[in-house]
Amino acid sequence: MGLGVRCYTSGMTRIARLALIVVALGTYAGAQTPAPSATVARHVDRAQLMRDVAVLAAPAFEGRATGTPGGVRARQWLVEQFTAIGLAPARDGAYTQPFTATTRNTRAILPGGRRFRAEYDAANVVGRLAGRDVRAATLVMTAHYDHLGVREGAVYHGADDNASGVAALLAAARHFTKNPPRHPMVFAALDAEEIGLQGARALVGSNLLPRGRVALNINLDMVSRSGANDIYAAGSYHAPWQTAMLQDVQHRASVNILFGHDRPEPRAAGLEDWTRSSDHAAFHEANIPFVYFGVEDHPDYHKPTDTAERIDARFFGDVADMIVEAARTFDARLQ
Repeated sequence: MGLGVRCYTSGMTRIARLALIVVALGTYAGAQTPAPSATVARHVDRAQLMRDVAVLAAPAFEGRATGTPGGVRARQWLVEQFTAIGLAPARDGAYTQPFTATTRNTRAILPGGRRFRAEYDAANVVGRLAGRDVRAATLVMTAHYDHLGVREGAVYHGADDNASGVAALLAAARHFTKNPPRHPMVFAALDAEEIGLQGARALVGSNLLPRGRVALNINLDMVSRSGANDIYAAGSYHAPWQTAMLQDVQHRASVNILFGHDRPEPRAAGLEDWTRSSDHAAFHEANIPFVYFGVEDHPDYHKPTDTAERIDARFFGDVADMIVEAARTFDARLQ
């Protein structure tokens, strides 16, 4: 998740958060999906899921900051995973989509009155699966692999943010490779999210996605930690047709799917609007519907203590299963 955008409700008590959700029920329909049933979908290899997080959050990748050796090593590892899974390269036989990421320090004035500007060699890792229906629009699943790197000698491991989303994306890619979807699917591990969603904007602005033929972006960012067993699905405010589909998914999920964090005031019932807080924002700006799966902040958010050891493996596995089930449902029901 981008720097400094998720600090709104993490200090609330569970009772306070539930109160907000109850208030929201009077403001919009479906703030919380029905309780899960006994029929729970299981799709992912949970041991593999945790292995993937542990690799990405390991010290060898040095926090995966854009343009650093650790970030390049993470990118190379992802190319190896896409290849092993059997995804087709999305660009001229290559999985990588290079672009130049930039940052500016507005406080630093160089000679001549110029502002300090840094450029980094960045790259998305993008693979695709053909759909059974050649007429169907494309589903795009995204998760950013970059994080904050090393700061003052401390590695910011970024296990939940966002090795967890990338691991869930890999699990989904493995599932759909073995169970071919009806829609074409693009799986994109994005770079430079933490410095302004630049990888997402590079992807949306490229020819790697069919113009006017993207049905939905499924964005995964921080999906592995919740003491309350809750995961938010943001996006239905902008695309209300998602609500019934996700309510149906709830019947086959072990986690509580909550709606919200996608509404402007005063309709937000006290929840901050996440519409532009992660890579799905680039799709939203291009008038492409999105659903963003993510948890609220926890004490290790954007700290060196966001390590794989602190992930709740049971919750993470349940969320990954739900994400795959949601993608399966969208694939079955969208035109």
